[in-house]
Amino acid sequence: MDLPCGTRGYSYAEDMAIIRTKTQWALFLTLLALLLTMPLYVRSDYWLGVANLIGITLIAATGLNILTGYCGQLSIGHAGFIAVGAYTSAVLTNRLELPFVVGLLAAGFTAGLIGLVFGIPSMRVKGFYLAIATIAAQFIIIWVINHWGITHGTSSLIVPYASIGGFVFRSEASQFYLIIGIAILCTFFAKNLARARVGRAFIAIRDNDLAAQVMGINLFKYKLLAFFIGCFLAGIAGSLLAHCFYGSLLAEYFSLKESILYIGMIIIGGLGTTLGPILGVLFVRLLHQILTVEVVPFLEGALTALPAGFATGISPMLFGLIIILFLVLEPRGLAHRWNLFKSAYRLWPFSY
Repeated sequence: MDLPCGTRGYSYAEDMAIIRTKTQWALFLTLLALLLTMPLYVRSDYWLGVANLIGITLIAATGLNILTGYCGQLSIGHAGFIAVGAYTSAVLTNRLELPFVVGLLAAGFTAGLIGLVFGIPSMRVKGFYLAIATIAAQFIIIWVINHWGITHGTSSLIVPYASIGGFVFRSEASQFYLIIGIAILCTFFAKNLARARVGRAFIAIRDNDLAAQVMGINLFKYKLLAFFIGCFLAGIAGSLLAHCFYGSLLAEYFSLKESILYIGMIIIGGLGTTLGPILGVLFVRLLHQILTVEVVPFLEGALTALPAGFATGISPMLFGLIIILFLVLEPRGLAHRWNLFKSAYRLWPFSY
């Protein structure tokens, strides 16, 4: 972390601290206060719902960033692992009537264990070959969900509201605090993991797995650990999607398109950075909402002479075009652009 001239750490704990100066503490607490008071000045349930979706997506994208951004294991089946978490939590809380907290943790561990199974090929294949293996995981998981009676097959599975200690998270505002709280914990976990021994091992494997093995890093152990952590966070996100966003589940919610979108988020934000998933999720989700809420209605009113449904078809085309242009013009992601901006204007308080 960059520090102002004349400031240094006097102990190992100070050197390793994420927030080090009074200015950084003040900025962090201000940001936290604005975030936690959002339901007070954002009265619209619609935009609170969008904020909840952003928080849930951030949890899943953070897990994928650990797996792909830090460890270099390309996964294009992330939505499948999110589906595992969602259906695990839904079955446990609906059919077995277990508490939400049990369903939440079980969702994470179940998705993590399934991730271990599909992570085993990472010892033999990598790159696009591993991506194909994770795509297979996506289709296998969705097929099992659609053909297993306990998940209601292709029928909708009703999911109860999240609840803790008798308090039911029914409103968008109450769900916001639950989701954002978990998202903050996951972000700090990812930040500390990246700076710890495990994170350094992940980065070494990503950069050169043969050299990492020569240095004594157990590739089998750390690759599977990356799959477990990444899929664990995907399962947690899936549980929150089920209980706080959808309310009823269908396998079609977790399509291959969603998996590819998650890859796009971490690339747009910046691979292998803590800030990257945050910026990428905000960019993609807000862009989608702006196109859906603002652009499509405007085009439907302005292009009345064109065939019905034309304006609705323009939205995904514009979405894809903007993302392609962004990847061409800013291939290293928003986090890299932010670092350049900080360096140009010497914004040391914002160095994280």
